[in-house]
Amino acid sequence: MEKELENKLMTGLVEDSPNPPSDGDMVEGTVIAIDKASIYIDIAPFGTGIIYGREYIIARDIVRKVHVGDTVTAKVVDTKNEEGYIELSLKEAKQALIWGEVEDAIKKKTPLELIVQDANKGGLLLTWQGLQGFLPASQLKTEHYPRVTDGDKMKILEELRKLVGEKIVVSVIGATPDDGKLVFSEKDVEKAEEAAEEAEQYKVGDVLEGEVTGAVDFGVFVKVNNNLEGLVHISELDWSLVEDPRQHVQIGEKVKVKVIEVKDGKVSLSIKALTDNPWNEAGKKFSKGDKVKGVVIKHNNHGALVSIEEGVAGLVHVSDFENQDKLKESLELGKVYDFEITLFDPSEQKMTLVHQA
Repeated sequence: MEKELENKLMTGLVEDSPNPPSDGDMVEGTVIAIDKASIYIDIAPFGTGIIYGREYIIARDIVRKVHVGDTVTAKVVDTKNEEGYIELSLKEAKQALIWGEVEDAIKKKTPLELIVQDANKGGLLLTWQGLQGFLPASQLKTEHYPRVTDGDKMKILEELRKLVGEKIVVSVIGATPDDGKLVFSEKDVEKAEEAAEEAEQYKVGDVLEGEVTGAVDFGVFVKVNNNLEGLVHISELDWSLVEDPRQHVQIGEKVKVKVIEVKDGKVSLSIKALTDNPWNEAGKKFSKGDKVKGVVIKHNNHGALVSIEEGVAGLVHVSDFENQDKLKESLELGKVYDFEITLFDPSEQKMTLVHQA
């Protein structure tokens, strides 16, 4: 009886234990020591993280503001170095957090009061969060638009330069992380107030028809009336894995959407909610222990994502293999293999599998 109880307790501890961080993960910890060229961070329960060498040098501006006892967020560079520390990067973490703020600002159409830094023939140059951005002349409010009757580009530039040093209220409408550039709009801020009022006329469950007006990494925007655009997050596009929203819908395409949230004057939409959830049918056909065939559709830090039916996919964990390279060698993208289901929970849309070699 004691042995059985001990086994149950151990099983519970293992199941409740958090997964250790992988390369590229963001972690949070407490600064426990700082010396001339290193910062040590307690990442309980996984060990001690270290920021040193090149990472310490390139994060000098952040390092100056860090003190023992501070809680910091960092990005894992190496899970275990030769001395047993988890190597971390503050600079990459800061960049990741900034781009998270950019994504949030685009979703919420957040008004930003910024100073115009410079101008060129096409528009204005601004900076936010250390990132350079461009405000095309076509996105200026009426009172700021250059009134040049003959379209002379030099005259347009002269008018735009009058705004340098002025504060204007804009929103972020686009971003390209690869080159670190933002695109701003002054018009969008005007529309946002009208849109907030119009959003209140909708309720969760409403089915609407709209037009796709934009696609970004995290989803697509659908215009449902003259002033109101809603976001279909990438996770709400389809029951199947969507890697790039731009490949899933086309700008100008008419789509039907379902309202899944109305909050703070904004509507969140779903396309997949108007189609049958494939996990419901899969729940009648599959269960833990079943032997199935599946196709490998993605590799990530945690393992391989395998689809056993359209819209029904689960994870083969990297811990089942010697390393990430062995996993990719054994489970090639696009190929079909034999698997055994080790966890199947259709209500939570969760599944794990093991490869049957």
